[in-house]
Amino acid sequence: MPLFTLERTVPLPLAEAWRRLTDWPRHADVVPLTRVTVATPPPTGVGTRFVARTGVGPLTFDDPMEVTIWRPPVDDEPGLCRLEKRGRVVLGWAEIEVRPGPGGRTRVVWREELRVSFLPRSFDGATTSAAQSMFGRAVNGLLRRE
Repeated sequence: MPLFTLERTVPLPLAEAWRRLTDWPRHADVVPLTRVTVATPPPTGVGTRFVARTGVGPLTFDDPMEVTIWRPPVDDEPGLCRLEKRGRVVLGWAEIEVRPGPGGRTRVVWREELRVSFLPRSFDGATTSAAQSMFGRAVNGLLRRE
């Protein structure tokens, strides 16, 4: 599966960057044609499950995910969340990490290993490129919006 990493340094406290990136329903605000439904009661923690439904009409697919690591930042200690993709179409995992950055800012690292089940491996490069672009815009939007 192709692996990609996105990194951003933002003028936000650790806790605020974490809050913005792990508010699952907010992801629908920055990913076009997507709705996010959380299937488990709050608060988020290990075992939280949610589904991102993307598409229009009959061209729709679900991307169910489960939180398998949940370590929110405390004081100046980094935070880490790992999501395992549990669907039939989108496979892999994602990690969201926040840690102290230069000048009181926050360093965000988003790692993702992603595979689309029905695409042959020869499409891995195109899949990675499209995913980097889409997730890059999503991360930027989440970190910008309150």
